[in-house]
Amino acid sequence: MKIHAKIEVLKEIKEREVIFLFPNKKVQTLIGKRVQVEMKGDKHTLEGKLESADDNLNLHLVDTFEVADGVKSRSLGSVVLRGNNIILLCPIGE
Repeated sequence: MKIHAKIEVLKEIKEREVIFLFPNKKVQTLIGKRVQVEMKGDKHTLEGKLESADDNLNLHLVDTFEVADGVKSRSLGSVVLRGNNIILLCPIGE
């Protein structure tokens, strides 16, 4: 393959380039928004406003509720969740 052809291929690849976010960068974009979190070994989901997150995906939620079968069952207030126990983090459309 000639150098000119290689340059054309590289240009085409660069134009198709897609930006990927690492999970912790994506989570940082959710700060200040309401999220649902599913934890390991827990039957219920937690729902609250994401106050902060670190590089280990440890989360601080405020105004947190436990959700069972789609119904808010009890208020937990401010909670800190350890990142390696989180299975799923989902933003809630407001």
